[in-house]
Amino acid sequence: MIDQTHVEALYDCDVIDNRGEKIGSVKRVWLEDGTGRPMWAEVHTGLFGMKESFVPIQQGQVAAGAITVPVAKEQVKDAPAVHTAGDHMSDEEQDALYRHYGIQIPQAKTGDHDRLRSGRGAEVTLSEEKLDVGTRNIETGRVRLVKHTVTEQRNVTVPVTHEEVRVVREPAQGTAGKAFSDEQAEVTLHREEPMVQKRTEAVERVRLEKDAVTEQKNVKGQVRKERVEVERDDEPRGRR
Repeated sequence: MIDQTHVEALYDCDVIDNRGEKIGSVKRVWLEDGTGRPMWAEVHTGLFGMKESFVPIQQGQVAAGAITVPVAKEQVKDAPAVHTAGDHMSDEEQDALYRHYGIQIPQAKTGDHDRLRSGRGAEVTLSEEKLDVGTRNIETGRVRLVKHTVTEQRNVTVPVTHEEVRVVREPAQGTAGKAFSDEQAEVTLHREEPMVQKRTEAVERVRLEKDAVTEQKNVKGQVRKERVEVERDDEPRGRR
């Protein structure tokens, strides 16, 4: 039987059904306003614990850090949704839960059920700082293309041809021509000379392109976090 002495120990406990299957973990405990008796556990169930279901713990048993309740896991899965406001549960919502689990509805007191309230455990909120790391774009330099003209000396070898004369002698045939008279014969000699002309042509195109290069940078920063320690007034100071 679960009573007020178990309330603090119930938070985050596993809830086990009547066949030994885990239902979920306790996130809130709902107490009877007048007596403070634990009545319902708000349990996180479903995939990733995203669903909240109410489980009756009046007849539950606490052992080995878990609560065993006399209901089936399927019943909890199909339990009616409860929309609590101001940490209190309405009579209509209580009645719906009692009917779903087949539990006898308690006799009304002065026309109403005993009101239920959320029994939050003693708690503190811990905070810690996080590093938000990002990047910003800064200018690191500029690169430009500058074209200018330079003059350089080129030495090019060009083959040239020239004509030379040689005397060829061979026997004469037939009658003599103008014998014993002055006569002359000539040939014209030629030679090639190098000639330089210049022309302009495009030889290359040069342009600038940017490439993004990713590298890993280590960023350091100090962050603060809060920790909690449990102190008991009923223990000697040296043993805390």
